[in-house]
Amino acid sequence: MKYECLLYEVKDRIATLTLNRPDRLNALGGTLREDLHAAIIAAGADPQVGVIVITGAGRGFCSGGDVKSMSEKDQAGQSSTTDERLAPLRDRCVLAMRDCPKPIIAAVNGAAAGAGMNLALACDMRIASSTAKFSQAFVKRGLAPDWAGSYFLPRVVGSAKACELIFTGDSIDAPEALRLGIVNSVVAPEELMNAAYALARKIAAGPPVAIALSKRAIHKNPDGSLREALEFETFAQIICKDTEDSKEGVKAFMEKRAPVFRGH
Repeated sequence: MKYECLLYEVKDRIATLTLNRPDRLNALGGTLREDLHAAIIAAGADPQVGVIVITGAGRGFCSGGDVKSMSEKDQAGQSSTTDERLAPLRDRCVLAMRDCPKPIIAAVNGAAAGAGMNLALACDMRIASSTAKFSQAFVKRGLAPDWAGSYFLPRVVGSAKACELIFTGDSIDAPEALRLGIVNSVVAPEELMNAAYALARKIAAGPPVAIALSKRAIHKNPDGSLREALEFETFAQIICKDTEDSKEGVKAFMEKRAPVFRGH
């Protein structure tokens, strides 16, 4: 499938989704929302994909909503449809990312502002260039967070710090994002994609069923009880133990060698 505002490439079981509106710092306008949603669904269903990496073209990761486009629509008197007001495509993108059985890594190469920061937070892991900046810029446009920022950010940094970042719209640099636990690591700009792919390859070599169930458990458990977490873990283990990958893992341990997982 071809995308107008997104580059899609699969190599070594890694699907790279590059937000491709560099002239707008990859603002979420044009067909980018539609392209991203479709690409997440496609990569999630592709048996040749083990991990997804999302990054931005040019010098920015994603500058958030396309404010210029929004202003032009307001001046033209254009309004959203009822369906889009009730179930915005941005919400469907976030849910698709969370429901995707493949781990998603954000390679944050530059500014991640507003919805761009929250897009990164919707990924399972984040690696940042040392030049990356993060901000909940909504308040500076008279807006409240979307793209699930009010859900993800407090769970990462705690409610008090989330309030500070959201209420002020202040920007933080990559080292501060690392200190707060927003990103997994910070690397030099020229090493960003190498670092993202190194992590992606390590995960892609693992057992897909076990990783998919682990992702579901990690994101399910914070909103449930201990009992529910234990019950889901039991369910996941029963499924995993019936896979050939599980048998291979045990056999490799006994034979003192690295396992070779095949996804079944």
